[in-house]
Amino acid sequence: MWFLYTLMTFFCWGIADLFYKLGNKEEHSHIKTGVIVGLVMGIHAIIYLIVNKVSINFVDLLKYLPVSFFYIFSMVIGYKGLRYIELSISSPIQNTSGVISSILLVVFFKEVLNLPTIISFVLIFVGILILSLVEIHESKEERKKYKKNNTKRNFIFLLILFPIFYSLLDGVGTFLDGVYLDKLELIDENTALVAYEFTFLIYGIISYIYLKVKHVSFNLFREKEKISAALFETAGQFFYVFAMSGNATVSCTVIGSYCILSLILSRIFLKEKLSWKQYLAIFLVVIGIVILSFLDL
Repeated sequence: MWFLYTLMTFFCWGIADLFYKLGNKEEHSHIKTGVIVGLVMGIHAIIYLIVNKVSINFVDLLKYLPVSFFYIFSMVIGYKGLRYIELSISSPIQNTSGVISSILLVVFFKEVLNLPTIISFVLIFVGILILSLVEIHESKEERKKYKKNNTKRNFIFLLILFPIFYSLLDGVGTFLDGVYLDKLELIDENTALVAYEFTFLIYGIISYIYLKVKHVSFNLFREKEKISAALFETAGQFFYVFAMSGNATVSCTVIGSYCILSLILSRIFLKEKLSWKQYLAIFLVVIGIVILSFLDL
């Protein structure tokens, strides 16, 4: 069952990526996105508490705060970067976080993986690595166009740091989630879900106050792309905690490859072109995921 939750997270977050890109077009887009995601997650958390009769307290929020911090910080950086660079560039680099998490879990908990799982990991890792290298190379080519303008070159270089920072922060966050939900079972799935969503709600409220202080116009009903992104992000978060509690090491690798879906969607809806190397990478990741799906059956 955990693999079904993993795939649902994969699809939800891949679709959310597309809407994040569509909704990040203005100066304060990343802050507005955080407000809307926090609002949607907060509403979902309240409904989830009522329907499932789950109790949560301030101690639970504090206990899960380290995980929430890494996730929210990484997402804000990701929102910021999407305003300036193509989704097909940022998403593959960001999604190396899943591999980082898996490596940390294997190293710290001395897991022994069977051969098919190792082959799947290698295929997914190589696929994401190819995507990242292709995009970094294209970024260098873009910088060469501005060799006479050092300011522009440095600006393009700094943009690549956004998805790299995201990857590192999200990788640590996912590793901690694996520790909390699976390895040490420090917290259950329901509590983790609600604690994270309420923490994001608090961040959203603070961000909204910031926008008001800065006198930035913000009409919720005109932010259809951001609302859509928030809905898919929240749905993915729901499936994510159950996926991680089942098999954190494998789940975070598969979920971390949702950039494949983002690439396909960006090609269809944003008309971002893909090279044969990118198609090869997509094929490798898909094969890796298919192998893992058979292992779970």
